[in-house]
Amino acid sequence: MKPPVSEAILSITPYKPGKPLEELAREYGVTDAVKLASNENPLGPSPKAVEAVRKALDNLHRYPDGACHDLTAKLAEKLGVSRQEIVVGNGSDDIIAMLTRAFLQPGDEAVIADPTFLMYEIGIRTSGARVVKVPVENLGIRTDAMLEAVGNRCRIIFLCNPNNPTGAVVTDAEFRRLLDGLPPDVLLVVDEAYMEFVRDPQCANSLELRRITDRAIVTLRTFSKAYGLAGLRVGYGVMPAWVADVLHRVRQPFNVNALAQVAAVAALDDTEFLEKSIRCVHEGIDRMQAEISAMGLVCHPTQSNFFLINVGRSADDVFEAMLRQGVIVRSMRAYGYPTHIRVNAGTPAENERFLSALKRVIQEGS
Repeated sequence: MKPPVSEAILSITPYKPGKPLEELAREYGVTDAVKLASNENPLGPSPKAVEAVRKALDNLHRYPDGACHDLTAKLAEKLGVSRQEIVVGNGSDDIIAMLTRAFLQPGDEAVIADPTFLMYEIGIRTSGARVVKVPVENLGIRTDAMLEAVGNRCRIIFLCNPNNPTGAVVTDAEFRRLLDGLPPDVLLVVDEAYMEFVRDPQCANSLELRRITDRAIVTLRTFSKAYGLAGLRVGYGVMPAWVADVLHRVRQPFNVNALAQVAAVAALDDTEFLEKSIRCVHEGIDRMQAEISAMGLVCHPTQSNFFLINVGRSADDVFEAMLRQGVIVRSMRAYGYPTHIRVNAGTPAENERFLSALKRVIQEGS
């Protein structure tokens, strides 16, 4: 007889990451594929982070610093906050899970956009709470509608800015209205994983806006994207000290490995690499969108390192056809966009490979 599993857990749709390059090689025999499906840094990791990791390899027999002292101190100095306001996690996903475990109980509610990053819903359902979804409009998050969706049992609002997978942002004015109308007992969690790539000056920056309010705001950031450390899994949250204290009560004791910690500290000093990465993404996005528009396809505006394309036919079919061309993208059918794919900017060579493959696929489909 099997142990019982709650309906809340059984109702969860597992997170499906982008197809790995190794899997494509096994299934299709493609050994020179490019992956533009997981919003990774096209330039690789920060060179300073790589060097720091090399120097730390001899200490792998030691447990990591459970308090992430050096990284927390570096972040506090950089961001102008206290160390007591920072929680570091095994990716920002880890902090999302801490928040839902700590602040949600069965019967509670949490509000999210639809579509948005799937880990919010997984964390909410794992806690036995109810997910309240607010559909996006023209790919943009409707903060006024999210505010209207806040009921008596709402404990958290998750706001992804820029939103994944749509690439749209919440403006400063929209964010301020949300703050003004938010009940004081609702935690506002703002996931800014892609904030480094934003070009729109009207985009809300919760790290700056938290200084003008006494509302409980949690800002999530990551080293996985602009800093190129996705494989090491390290992210952080900036929040009121009392929220951080609560999270430390549910945090795993060694949740951030030693190599991730030293790499992140070094990456924070690698401003040259950060600027190069942002420039590469912006130039890649502009080049790709211009060429795709010339093909007669619709590219949606973005403030991130990825964007959506309406391919005008089954996104799953285009996804499979692109795989056969050795290019991994992401179908958006499961996110409610059956004719859209998502692609992130790669290196110039990867971008050209993608453009050539997409042109062939579209022509063959016609």
